[in-house]
Amino acid sequence: MMRARRLLPGFSLTMGMTLAYLGLVVLLPLGAMLIKAAGMSLEGFIAATTGPRALAAYQVTLVSAAEAVAFNGLAGLLFAWVLARYQFPGRNLLDALIDLPFAMPTAVAGLALAAAFAPNGWVGQYLEPLGFKVVHAQPGIAIAMAFTSLPFVVRSVQPVIEELESETEEAARTLGASETQIFMKVILPTLAPALLAGMSLAFARCLGEFGAIIFIAGNRPFETEIAALLIFIKLEEYEFGSATAVATVVLAFAFATMLLTNGIQAWQQRYLAKG
Repeated sequence: MMRARRLLPGFSLTMGMTLAYLGLVVLLPLGAMLIKAAGMSLEGFIAATTGPRALAAYQVTLVSAAEAVAFNGLAGLLFAWVLARYQFPGRNLLDALIDLPFAMPTAVAGLALAAAFAPNGWVGQYLEPLGFKVVHAQPGIAIAMAFTSLPFVVRSVQPVIEELESETEEAARTLGASETQIFMKVILPTLAPALLAGMSLAFARCLGEFGAIIFIAGNRPFETEIAALLIFIKLEEYEFGSATAVATVVLAFAFATMLLTNGIQAWQQRYLAKG
């Protein structure tokens, strides 16, 4: 009996190459950072990570990320639904624009957002008279995070919408269900795992955002200073211990988010398998 031919080498070689790459590119830099943080005394680590400025930076970062992800959950679902269910002129252009935040430098995104939402910008000139300040304010941070993380939600949900079977929706209509009931009880439960996974990825992306934010936030301590900027400032001030301590806290948040994402994706696979 002939053995099945494989396009890739065997498990041992591919796993070894994967672990080597992971170790050199991901684990080695992170390990060096953690060793640097571990070299601090416990009192110094606690002081660096729980000082008033650090706590304010965590709060600004987490609140802005939560706002951005909440917005992207709705907007991303809407974009994914339109792209998956409808054909219209300019659809391919819209589909490409969704991925634009992945391709463009985040500093360019920050400059564009700052220009658009400035008091004399295209959008800011209408918001400023209403008392809604974006540039050099916390809402600007949330908008920048939402801009850079939107594709994660759209690209997580869109394939699931495209694979939905129309027969289930037709059966619900035949039984007298309204369109709202069909969406809430038939479609949304199927989309929920992918939507939550996309939002988790977007949240992790928001935690690490830097370039798009520094141009629009104003970077005022205790008001518009995010954790990533605080790390950068500590490095510029040659406070390497404090910088690595704060970075370790941000890394812990990001790692916990990614664990949650993996759990949601596993749940999604089990849910779809049962269906």
